[in-house]
Amino acid sequence: MLGSGPEVDGMLISGTSAAEIAGSVRDLIASGELAPQDPLPSVRTLAEELGVNRNTVASAYRLLVVAGEAVTRGRGGTVVAGVPQLASEGAWFGGRLTDLASGNPDPKLLPDVLDALRGDGYRPALYGAPPVDERLAGWAAEQFAPDIGERRFRVLITHGAVDATERLLNAYLTRGDAVAVEDPCFLASIGTLRLNGFRTVAVPVDGQGMRPDALRAALESGVRAVVCTPRAHNPTGVSISEERAAELRTVLADHPGALLIEDDHFWAVSRTSYHRMTPPDSTRWALVRSASKFLGPDLRLALLACDEETAARLETRLNTGTTWVSGLLQHAAHVLLTDPDVTDLTARAREIYVQRSTLLLVRLAEHDIDVPDGYRPNGLNVWIPLKTSARPVADMLARRGWAVQPGDLFTSGTSRAQAVRVTTSMLTEEQAAQFAADLAGILHGPDRY
Repeated sequence: MLGSGPEVDGMLISGTSAAEIAGSVRDLIASGELAPQDPLPSVRTLAEELGVNRNTVASAYRLLVVAGEAVTRGRGGTVVAGVPQLASEGAWFGGRLTDLASGNPDPKLLPDVLDALRGDGYRPALYGAPPVDERLAGWAAEQFAPDIGERRFRVLITHGAVDATERLLNAYLTRGDAVAVEDPCFLASIGTLRLNGFRTVAVPVDGQGMRPDALRAALESGVRAVVCTPRAHNPTGVSISEERAAELRTVLADHPGALLIEDDHFWAVSRTSYHRMTPPDSTRWALVRSASKFLGPDLRLALLACDEETAARLETRLNTGTTWVSGLLQHAAHVLLTDPDVTDLTARAREIYVQRSTLLLVRLAEHDIDVPDGYRPNGLNVWIPLKTSARPVADMLARRGWAVQPGDLFTSGTSRAQAVRVTTSMLTEEQAAQFAADLAGILHGPDRY
C-alpha cells in the first residue's frame, strides 16, 4: 500500500495539509488501489485518524472534486470518480426498431458537400495561415448583424455548436464552477458539463423558454455562465418569445459579468424569429449558429459571434498551429451557404420538418393525446408530456417496434421529466398514424400502463 499514514477503511492515506491528503488519495487512484466508485472515508473519520482539522480534509476532498478525481454525493459521501457514461444523440438500433429517437435531420434534405468541394477557389491552408476563412466570416457577419445590432462583435468558426460551448466555458470557467442550463436540456450540453467538471444548475423551461424567476435564483446562487437555446429547443421544441426574451434580459442585466451562450442551433431551418436575450451591457457573450441541421452533422462547423474579449480568449484555442477548423470545411461551407440551390433546399426542409411534426400532432390529437401550445413543432422532434413515468412507456413502445427517447435522459437536475421525445424528421404518414395508435393503446387502452 502507498503512503505512510494510518490505515483508514483499508487505505493508507497520509498528509497533514489539504494538498498532501489530496495527493495521497491521487496516488492510491493512480496505483489502482482505489477504483472508480470506491468510497473515501468520511471527513470526520479521516480527520481523526490523521490528527488534522475536519476543514483540512474537507478542503482536500474539494481539491479532488475540482481535479475530477472524485465526486460528492451528499449524504452518500465522496467517492472516486469514473469515466462518465453519457447519453448521446444518434443511437443505433440495428434495424430492429423504427428510429424515432436519433434526433437526426433527413439526409434527403441535406446538400451534397462533396459537390461543393469540387468547386474552384480552394487553396490548402498551411500552418500560420489565418484560422478563419475571410469570405465565410464576411458572410456570417452579414447574417449576425441584424440580430446583434450596433454592438461590436467578432466572428469565429468552431467544430460545431458543442465544441463552441465547451471552448467558451473553458475560456472563462474552472472545474467546479456552476453553469445554468435549461431543464430539460440538450443531451450534449449535459455531457459537456459533466466531462469538464462544471456544476449544473437546472433552470426549468415552460412554453416560452427559461423561466425568469428560476434563472434569477440560479444567478443569485453564484452561477458563472448560462447556456440557453433561443429557438427550437432540444428536446421540447420551445422557442423564446419576444416577451420572455425581454424578461430574461432584465434578469441577466443584473449580472453583466456572467458568460451568456445562446445556442441558436436551428437558425437556418426555424420558422420562428430569433429574440435576443443578451442584455446590451453584457460583457461576456456569444451567439452560436451551427450548420449541422441543414448542411449536415458531419460538416462539423458552427459560426460564432462574440464580444472582443471572448474572441481573444477563443483565438488562443483556435489557432492554426494546432486546433483550427479545417480550411477545406470552411471553404465547403461558404460555397454551400452562398449557393441559391442550397438556400432553396433549406427553405424546403424548413417547411417539410414542420409538416411532419404537425402530422404527428394531428394523429395524436385523434387519440386524445395533447401537446401544449408552447411545444408545437419547431425542430426535428416532438415532446409528448405524459402523466406517468417515461421509461416504462418507452420500453413498451420498443416492444411494439418504436425507438423513442425517454424524457428523463434530458434532465440536468433532480427532476424526472414525464415525457417522451419523438424525432419526426423522417416520419411518414403511415408511421405517424400507427405510432399514435400504439401510444394511445399504451396510455389509454385495456393494456394501458
